[in-house]
Amino acid sequence: MPRKIIIDTDPGQDDAVAILLALASPQELEVLSIVAVAGNVGLERNAGNALKVVELSGRTDVPVHAGCARPMRRTLVTAEHVHGQTGLDGPDLPAPKIALQPQHGVDFIVETLMAAEPGAITLCTLGPLTNIAMALVKEPRIAPRIAEIVMMGGAYFEVGNITPTAEFNIYVDPEAADIVLRCGAPITMLPLDVTHQVLTTRERLAAIAAIGNRSGEAVAQMLAFSERFDLAKYGSDGAPLHDPTVIAWLLRPELFKGRQCNVAIETASELTVGMTVADYWHVTDRPRNVNFLRSADADGFYALLTERLARLP
Repeated sequence: MPRKIIIDTDPGQDDAVAILLALASPQELEVLSIVAVAGNVGLERNAGNALKVVELSGRTDVPVHAGCARPMRRTLVTAEHVHGQTGLDGPDLPAPKIALQPQHGVDFIVETLMAAEPGAITLCTLGPLTNIAMALVKEPRIAPRIAEIVMMGGAYFEVGNITPTAEFNIYVDPEAADIVLRCGAPITMLPLDVTHQVLTTRERLAAIAAIGNRSGEAVAQMLAFSERFDLAKYGSDGAPLHDPTVIAWLLRPELFKGRQCNVAIETASELTVGMTVADYWHVTDRPRNVNFLRSADADGFYALLTERLARLP
């Protein structure tokens, strides 16, 4: 039986690759919906990008919902400087023919979790956590019904990428992240500590481009665009590939290593707002609320990604 998942996302390029990886893996993953949230760019563009990626995959049976257009308490911070004005610069993807579902994404999440058996649905979050937190606030009874929340977000040893101390997804809506991390559902976090180990080197990009299908070509173009920012910033051999690690962990958990520990979100400090404070060495007795992953097998990750992208149109 495939694992039922909802993907909550703000498609940027790495989100798009994560969505494609999930949609290319129907034997393991049943994608119930893709729900857009404001983050990398505004909600309207992110929702449109999600529709484009679904069409690219050929899986137009998967519905797309739009969720929250701004964080719970803060002004939206976006990342056009990384992802381009559209959020998905690089490939020239056609305007989508499929349409958004009329239902608000938060309502879809609540109703779907309440209608399903407890423990049947996993939430995969690739962007700010606004939609998930709003769902938890609107209907707290969903928390014990969630099988797991698998999130790309946070950092501890790598510290931050949008400020010196904060990772972008958490920084955009730290109050939402705080609500989610306190909700009591099982949580696995794919932080920068992992994503900075899975670099899109020239060889790996060339292997994706060489697949020869439409999806492989589009992914190569997306990543060639978005990596220019990180290459200049970090001076490394390739750029981190963040969001697909969430889907890769569901497909091949043996590619990753980490431990259960307490992770708390800083919401008050001007200097460190959005910081994920991970008690990785268990120096406090705070509850161990997160499976915090710290390392990844990069070659195994890219082998999986390339093999799955080859299954798409």
